[in-house]
Amino acid sequence: MRFWPLIKLLPQKTNLRFVRYARALGALSVVAILASLFLSLFPLRPPCGGLNCGVDFRGGTVLELSTAPRPVDLGQVRGTLGGLGLGDVQVQQFGAPTDALVRFETAQGQNPAQVVDRVKGALRQSLGPETRFTRTEVVGPKVSDELFQAGMLALLVAIGLMLLYIWFRFGLTFGIGAVVALFHDVILTFGLFALTRMEFTLTGVAAILTIIGYSMNDTVVVLDRVRENLRKYKRMPVGEVIDLSINETLSRTIITGVTGIMALTGLAVFGGETLFAFSIAMIFGIVVGTYSSIYVAAPVLMLLGVRRGEDEPARQPGGAAPVPRP
Repeated sequence: MRFWPLIKLLPQKTNLRFVRYARALGALSVVAILASLFLSLFPLRPPCGGLNCGVDFRGGTVLELSTAPRPVDLGQVRGTLGGLGLGDVQVQQFGAPTDALVRFETAQGQNPAQVVDRVKGALRQSLGPETRFTRTEVVGPKVSDELFQAGMLALLVAIGLMLLYIWFRFGLTFGIGAVVALFHDVILTFGLFALTRMEFTLTGVAAILTIIGYSMNDTVVVLDRVRENLRKYKRMPVGEVIDLSINETLSRTIITGVTGIMALTGLAVFGGETLFAFSIAMIFGIVVGTYSSIYVAAPVLMLLGVRRGEDEPARQPGGAAPVPRP
């Protein structure tokens, strides 16, 4: 029982040399960002480039059907839909063996409601009259364009507001470091969606917005300690100050990250397909958000240079009130 709770196994004080590997990992981050941008943007086709856009952004229809009590025949579903001239059709099983998820696009000029009725009729005729449709979502092309624009605008506004907050709270140098880390996390998350071909929907936008908040919170904790130690240890090299600050906040960062990952793992396993992509993106975001606070935001301060508060008034011995310098 002496090892419980397990959190006591974490060392209370560490002395790791993070800055020593800053250049190598910084180069790795640049490569990862460029690769993520390439995967996310190419081929250059609207509306989502290399991302696997869902119905929210591409327009179309999602149907969930059940053939309980007998398992659904996915090949029969694909064959039935293939003869209806629907264009891009996706069929996959989810949940129980009796359940299937169908996605298809609605061509320009077609009435979505009429297409859905035709698809349901064909599936009932093919799979049997006991086929039930448990979910139907229809998004028109115009609505999908508006949703995509609104989602991207929300991401840009969130990043801009974070920059303003850090600028006023810590100064422009710290603000640039925080926003560079923020862009790092967001771009790599887009790269995750592009690489894994997870469906990118409004839920994905919500995941990225949440990652922005988490990453900024973690970065602020590290930068605030860096600023405090820069004033406290005015003769210590900046690299050593950064190492000291990261080590002082490391246990808090690990505990917060592990707690979030544990909750999101349960959500990914038991939350169903709708929340799976959100959970995986959030877990990835917590990992890269922690990494960027250490190996992106803090090293940027070394590149840009920071002030150590030499203009602050000196304090008298014994904690007396500050006395202005002559």
